[in-house]
Amino acid sequence: MAARPQLPGMRWLFWLRNHALRVGVLTGIYLSCMFMVWLLVANHVTALEPYAGLRNVVAGAAMIALAAIPVLRFRQEPAKMFASGLAAWTLLTFTYLAAEMHYTLLASRMGAVQLFVLGGMSYGFVAVFSWVFLMCAEARQRHIAQIHQMAASGSRTRAR
Repeated sequence: MAARPQLPGMRWLFWLRNHALRVGVLTGIYLSCMFMVWLLVANHVTALEPYAGLRNVVAGAAMIALAAIPVLRFRQEPAKMFASGLAAWTLLTFTYLAAEMHYTLLASRMGAVQLFVLGGMSYGFVAVFSWVFLMCAEARQRHIAQIHQMAASGSRTRAR
């Protein structure tokens, strides 16, 4: 039996086999990039200063859309949804922490720990809501299947 060829450094990439972690890391990279672009545009593009409100709404909507990637991808698996979302939010928190070092007034708005708790609680709430919804849907499905099974067995006894 031939051994599989192993490239040097491949063990470092084994975490990519976990789909929830892979989606979470990629989403975290997307969120971090979007946050950095938002921060750079807000602080260095003076031409958009009159449109600061609109700029913030558009950037916030883009951040929400990106943060929804793990929620939409794992809507049938709440535990993976939470793990993926927490991985993404952890990367965003580290980016926020690094940005706090350069933009000192950023910490006065919201600290990195507060940001992490906000994201963790949000993903946790959505995951629990999804889990409860799936449990209710499963109970309803089983109830309907039981009714159909009873109706089918009842019609067989009448036909005899």
